[in-house]
Amino acid sequence: MSESPIPHPTLADGASLVDAAERLVGRALEQGREITNGGRTIDDHQVLVERLAYAATEVRAARELLSYAELLSSQGRGDAIFEATAAAEAASLAGSVRDRIAWSLEDLLLTEDDLEAAFSAADRKRVRRAAHESIYRAIGRHTIEQRGQNHLPLDETHEQIRESVREFADAEVYPEAERIHRNDDLVPEAFLEKMAELGYFGMAIPEEYGGFEMGNLAMILTTEELSRASLAAAGSLITRPEILTKALLQGGTEEQKQEWLPKLASGEVMVGVSVTEPDIGSDVGSLKCRAERATVDGVEGWVINGPKSWCTFAGRANVLALLARTDPDPSKGPKGLSLFIVPKDSFDGHDFEMKQPGGGRMAGKADATPGYRGMHSFTLNLENYFVPAENLVGMDGGENRGFYLQMAGFAAGRLQTGGRGCGLSQAALEKTCEYVVDRNQFDRSIADFQLTQYTLGRMAARTAAGRALTYAAAHAFDEDERAAAPLAAQAKLLACDIAVEVTQQGQLMHGGWGYAEEYPISRYVVDATVLPIFEGVKPILELKVIGRALLAG
Repeated sequence: MSESPIPHPTLADGASLVDAAERLVGRALEQGREITNGGRTIDDHQVLVERLAYAATEVRAARELLSYAELLSSQGRGDAIFEATAAAEAASLAGSVRDRIAWSLEDLLLTEDDLEAAFSAADRKRVRRAAHESIYRAIGRHTIEQRGQNHLPLDETHEQIRESVREFADAEVYPEAERIHRNDDLVPEAFLEKMAELGYFGMAIPEEYGGFEMGNLAMILTTEELSRASLAAAGSLITRPEILTKALLQGGTEEQKQEWLPKLASGEVMVGVSVTEPDIGSDVGSLKCRAERATVDGVEGWVINGPKSWCTFAGRANVLALLARTDPDPSKGPKGLSLFIVPKDSFDGHDFEMKQPGGGRMAGKADATPGYRGMHSFTLNLENYFVPAENLVGMDGGENRGFYLQMAGFAAGRLQTGGRGCGLSQAALEKTCEYVVDRNQFDRSIADFQLTQYTLGRMAARTAAGRALTYAAAHAFDEDERAAAPLAAQAKLLACDIAVEVTQQGQLMHGGWGYAEEYPISRYVVDATVLPIFEGVKPILELKVIGRALLAG
């Protein structure tokens, strides 16, 4: 059968559709700001705000994907397939944006005429042509030929970083990934030692404190390649020390920076982040775990009492970055929280108990999870657990400022989670390409079927969109971390949703074997499901981070 005569879309085709989508989103946000009183009444319009946040995220991803393709083309490093991928996926995202806004016209006090003025019938026709299934099949055929591998051009420095991490991940992490997952084993010490030698833990730390300060794109590339090999055994290892690093750089004393940052950079100290409580998740301002001033054996400090949950790597960690209430008045909300560096011994099991000479106690038990195994997430209970005064981040000046220091770290964690999503999508894409080439049905390779090619083309294009948005957020983070926090949240939102979508599509392409632990795609699927949950659960990102930033103007 001959191929469709639909021509491949150009970058200009994609750009015109993204222009239309941006006009529509801009008009919708204007109405949204008025309806929500500048974002102050978001909770009275949650479904509407969710749609606006997602539409704005999709159109930003479309723009960033096109911009990257245009940059490569201007440098003479572009190729026809990547340009077609960028144009087709930008068109597809623009069409999705239009549909989201169309569902909310009445809620936005807009009419069909408003919709037509921003995104016309001619635009919709261009979407159908630019994102035609024959184009995705062509992308899919190319993806299969390349076995799904990521050859996206970068500058020389970042190319070297990506290749170096990929080599380590392929040689050291991937061969152990299935064993760690199936046995729920702890991350091997060999991983930590080699990652420390390679400088992965010091990438966000200034040179004056023993780090390398390589920038956020280097951090994302490292996270992406490690996650491609194993999300749980390597992809999340550098996130926790970075969260504490950000808090120390923003609010720590010079003595604290000198004390802790070199140890974090060298990998001497591993970190667990302890914020969530059994009955408190996203509503961080309502935390109840208490820290009270005390003197133990003549040493001034704080005693901490209360439970904590979902503290990943808490067993192996040498310290916990723990957020506790230091102002007993619950009405103070987030203004009554402080951030502590809580020392502890390192344990390698699924449960532990630590007793201090003065009577303090910390106990932890790992929660069983279907995926994201290796680091282990613990529920903790602290009873009169003593922490020296100098371990309050910021010392006296940091008292009751912990929420704001923690949020700065969380923004960095969200950015990294976007990279983790890209890595899992990439892993699924590669393994699915390998499978369809080797699998024969009905006397032919299933790679030859149109629907296989189309599905893989969509998987590749979606992965490219998530990657473009995440890389753009990394560059923005280098410029101004606070201003870029909403964009980091958008990268996390979209890249993680794409990871869930791509891994599940890959599983379906494996047929029955996709449900067997014999094939790594089953691990990718269960690992991906955690991504929209941690580092800011999806609805909270949409409403309280992205939506609030967009509607506040």
